[in-house]
Amino acid sequence: MPPRNKTAVPAKPKNTFATMKRIFSYMHGFRLQLVFVVIGIIASSSAGIVGNSLIKPLIDNLEDGLKKGDWDKSGFINILLFMGIVYTIGAISSFVYSRIMMKVSTTTLMRIRNDLFEKMESLPIRYFDKHTHGELMSLYTNDTDAIREMLSNSVAQFIGSAITIVGVFTAMLIYSWQLTIIVIAVLVVVVMIIGAIGSRSGKGFIAQQKALGAVNGYIEEMIDGQKVVKVFTHEDEACEEFDKLNEQLCEASTRAHTFANILMPIMNNLSYLHYAITAIAGGIMVAKGIGSMTVGTVISYLQFTRQFSQPITQVSQQFNSVLTALAGAERIFRVIDEEPEEDNGYVTLVNADISEDGTITESTKRTGRWAWRHPHKADGTVTYTEVRGNVEFDDVYFGYEPEKTVLNGITLYAKPGQKIAFVGSTGAGKTTITNLINRFYDVPDGKIRYDGININKIKKSDLRRSQSIVLQDTHLFTGTVMENIRYGKLDATDEEVYAAAELANADGFIRHLENGYDTMLTADGANLSQGQRQLLAIARAAVADPPVLILDEATSSIDTRTEAMIEKGMDSLMKGRTVFVIAHRLSTVRNSHAIMVLEHGKIIERGNHNDLISAHGKYYQLYTGMFELS
Repeated sequence: MPPRNKTAVPAKPKNTFATMKRIFSYMHGFRLQLVFVVIGIIASSSAGIVGNSLIKPLIDNLEDGLKKGDWDKSGFINILLFMGIVYTIGAISSFVYSRIMMKVSTTTLMRIRNDLFEKMESLPIRYFDKHTHGELMSLYTNDTDAIREMLSNSVAQFIGSAITIVGVFTAMLIYSWQLTIIVIAVLVVVVMIIGAIGSRSGKGFIAQQKALGAVNGYIEEMIDGQKVVKVFTHEDEACEEFDKLNEQLCEASTRAHTFANILMPIMNNLSYLHYAITAIAGGIMVAKGIGSMTVGTVISYLQFTRQFSQPITQVSQQFNSVLTALAGAERIFRVIDEEPEEDNGYVTLVNADISEDGTITESTKRTGRWAWRHPHKADGTVTYTEVRGNVEFDDVYFGYEPEKTVLNGITLYAKPGQKIAFVGSTGAGKTTITNLINRFYDVPDGKIRYDGININKIKKSDLRRSQSIVLQDTHLFTGTVMENIRYGKLDATDEEVYAAAELANADGFIRHLENGYDTMLTADGANLSQGQRQLLAIARAAVADPPVLILDEATSSIDTRTEAMIEKGMDSLMKGRTVFVIAHRLSTVRNSHAIMVLEHGKIIERGNHNDLISAHGKYYQLYTGMFELS
């Protein structure tokens, strides 16, 4: 297996406040609901404080009745009833704000995912070349789930805990300032412990999210390439590599959760110690008659000590959740902040008619062909209708990385109705040329012209809409066969889909499927053979009816007999179009108008089949088997 980089431990979030503020910015439109949430949290927290404060008069009432022999039963019952009402209000408030907060959090996540997906759709191909699919998928699953956990639970708990701590501390001061000194001492120790453990735990959770993305990416890579792994018997190597990545995840998770998990036992033991010290001190004060301390006061105060330590414990628990969420949010926002694919084009290509008054109108069914016509200027743009598809490369240099050039001085010209073929060894630059025609990448040096226009001036969406590509690696979407073919032209009629399928020689096998054109495809068309999937991809390109057609090893997965049948349909499809073909199987390019032989990013030979055979050069060697393509 190829070596993979170890997962580095990233630094702590640079700006936690900014990240949190940005998450909250997605809650726009929920101002009223958030007000109710805050009111509900205040009511729920206050109910606990008021309920505990009622323990003192309840116990004192009972104690006085036992001492005096005259028990005020009605007063005792009234206090109990009032306590029940208070706790009921608290429970209802907690239920209401939890439901509202769940709705707010899920809607917030929906908005974040929408922004993330929209940004991904706008990113250049180069970005996806540098990031694994599993790493990106982790943003939609692990990272968004961490944010959901924080919004639905942690935020409310932080607010509720803050209110409880302030309210309880105030009540404790009122009941006994002497006992409150003990609380302050314990609180100082707790804050110091949380600070020390939290800083170490935070780094661990950030590293954990990073390592989890790497593991997910590797798993997806191995699932996609399972056949290759088995063919080359690399199961052991795959397991070893996974063990390394999994161990890195384990180490990062251990670092994160070790500090996080020791926090709870420490907090609980401090809570028990605090409770015991308070009980002993309070009992001594009652026995010696210090201040106005009563049994009811001590019992109520002890309940306050539990209530005071509980929110601190909850905050320490949620602290880990918040750190995980912030780490995930930073990863998500880093993608959202990526620069989208640049499009400096101002020329639009429109398959429409221009009326006499200069407005663009939808074209009626003409010949189904795009043909060059006059420019139309409007709103600072230049609109061209009915593009022909003349493609010209003028001394083009290009490299995926600045220091490594892939194409060196490519010059060629393709006219409508011509079939241009590229042959050469792997890495010679064949696919790179086609990637430049549709502006997946922009050229730093040289010019590519489309009907005489520099393609850098043409809007990318319009440029790509005027082209169809059939790739060697087909991709089918979840949906019916009809929907997959119609993907090339969403408004295509059923008749147009049938015609495209017949043209690609796919109609025969489609009608033999269980539900014909309504057969559902899942898992990238796993229920079809590779050749059948390729035929659907060709039909999808055919239904788009573009002026420029690019076939990148489009018939590589089709047997020679089927290929011969397809070529007849392809010849009809190619009429009037500019067609670029990449093929290792040289029999598929014999009838090309021009064959470009590439080597090390340069065109070393060009001409039709007969010319190149007569020249006895590299093409002759390839065709006669004297030299094989690698």
